[in-house]
Order: sequence, then C-alpha cells, then structure tokens
Amino acid sequence: MPVNYLIYDLEATCWLGRPPKGHNEIIEIGAVMINEYGEVISTFEKFIRPTVNPRLSGFCKRLTSITQEQVDTAETYPKVIQAFMEWGNIFEADFYVCSWGNNDKKLFKDDCDLHSIDTKWLDQYVDLKGQFNNLKGMAVKGTLKKIVIKEGFEFTGKQHRAISDAINLSKIFLKYFDEWTFM
Repeated sequence: MPVNYLIYDLEATCWLGRPPKGHNEIIEIGAVMINEYGEVISTFEKFIRPTVNPRLSGFCKRLTSITQEQVDTAETYPKVIQAFMEWGNIFEADFYVCSWGNNDKKLFKDDCDLHSIDTKWLDQYVDLKGQFNNLKGMAVKGTLKKIVIKEGFEFTGKQHRAISDAINLSKIFLKYFDEWTFM
C-alpha cells in the first residue's frame, strides 16, 4: 500500500499570557502531502473558527497575520479536521503526520478532545524536529525559518502561517528524505 507523508503546521489562538478560558484552539491548518517517492502531491490550507475564545488577540493577529474575518468566516474544527483527514487519505492509505516538534500534535489532540473526535490517527505521528536533532547530533537551536535558511533554502511565504511553515518544513523533509525513521 502506498505511503503518504503529511507535513503539517498549525497556528492557534494565542495571547501574551494565558488563554482567557484556558484553551488554545487551532485557527489554521497548513499541510503538504508527499508520497513515498518524495514527490509533492498536493497542499492543504484551511482556517478554523475558534469556539472557546472566538476573538483573536491583537498579539495573535500580529504574530500570525490571520485576521478576525478569516476565522469568523471559517468552518469549525470538526468540519475542517474531517476535510483534512479526507484530503490526507487517512482512512484509506498508510500515512504519517509529521510536524516540527510535539506542540502541534498536542494542539491536534486537545482540539480533538474538545470536540470529542477520535485521536487514533495521531498514533502515526512523527516529530521531525526531534529526529533532526538526532541527525545533527545536537539540539538545534533557532526558529524554523533560521533552520530552513541554514539548510540552504530560501524561506518562502510568511513565518507563523501554517501553510508557509508546512511548505518550508517540507524542504527539510525532502532534503533528508532517506534519513527519517518511521515506526
């Protein structure tokens, strides 16, 4: 059965301090699908309307460049995560969901729990940052943007936008395509 690698990034509600109602919600999913031959198949980008804290903070809007209107007119998490799963062929193919660090996995799990959505699909998760640190033999410091540039690529798009970060992360993923470990 073919294998798809879903290289993704998330943006979530954020504040300078703690969330008003104790929960950060995903407001954007960006992902790149790469097949077992290292070919980019397609991309996925959707905004999500937060329901616990529906108003974006000024800090969040400045950091992500996501507007209140973009999330106000978006679907809620259950509809968007269903669309993501369908796009990623999660129910019909072998797949791995891969992100830069475990925080994005935690965000997916927390939002799935909030909306009573099964998280078994997250069992196929791979932390590329952890593996990258192992490849380099040390804890690599710096933002994804700095690492992308250090690895010889131009950082394209806007930093702290899920689709841009996913596209840039896929550059690192493809550079070390034969080095990643999947279990």
